[in-house]
Amino acid sequence: QVQLVESGGGLVQAGASLRLSCAASGRTFNTYTMGWFRQAPGKEREFAAAINWSGVTTYYADSVKGRFTISRDNAKNTVYLQMTSLKPEDTAVYYCAASLVGGRNPALTEYHRWGQGTQVTVSS
Repeated sequence: QVQLVESGGGLVQAGASLRLSCAASGRTFNTYTMGWFRQAPGKEREFAAAINWSGVTTYYADSVKGRFTISRDNAKNTVYLQMTSLKPEDTAVYYCAASLVGGRNPALTEYHRWGQGTQVTVSS
């Protein structure tokens, strides 16, 4: 079973950039679709971005499209979320997750492994 550990969160000002990393254990990382989700206080967890097993296909929520970039390095068992032009509304705990669903953007319930999350706080 893959284990996921996020890092890279922090407190930044609006307009700044951050890069989140998610390191995965296990030898089957390159078979998973990987996703980034976020959850703000009092709100439901929501999709931010996803990437297929090869890194060729990516998916983004409209709220982050053009500002966030998801990528992966299968040799390092790591998926990244580069976040630019951050806004206060991006403040949330960010989670990475793994799904065995391929060929499309998996639904939240189709991700079976989750990291513990990393806090991102954007001040105005």
